[in-house]
Amino acid sequence: MIDIRPIGPDDWKAWRELRLAALQEAAFAFGSQYADWADAPEERWRQRLSEPGAYQVIASIDGTPAGMAGGFPHDNEAELVSMWVAPEGRGKGVGNALMQAIENWARTIGVTALKLSVVPGNDPAHNLYLRHGYVDTDELGDLMPDGVRRELVMRKPL
Repeated sequence: MIDIRPIGPDDWKAWRELRLAALQEAAFAFGSQYADWADAPEERWRQRLSEPGAYQVIASIDGTPAGMAGGFPHDNEAELVSMWVAPEGRGKGVGNALMQAIENWARTIGVTALKLSVVPGNDPAHNLYLRHGYVDTDELGDLMPDGVRRELVMRKPL
């Protein structure tokens, strides 16, 4: 059974464990790098989970952490960030559950759209987002750590 649990600053250790695992396992998929966070002090982790208006969740399967995602409000839209599903959670509905949790949160805060960024070539994530109704945009995403590739920006009206 997949359980989705909202988290806050007091859950920083659980989020840290997942975030570091994500940055190691799928370094190509994130703008941040493992070295940016590996030695971060507790306060930095707590601060990331204390952003005003943000909503962050951890997914677990039978009590074992299996993924994470976050949502941040920006004017009339929100942004889905830091989404990652652990290898042992892939193909079991964890990605769908995380997407649904963020989409439900976004609707409750009254935004009109959700946007996200995905790395070109990350086909499993891109396909998940397409299945959830996101479409590619012409917006330029942020530069990736290699300074060459840019993220693809996708958007979904709510």
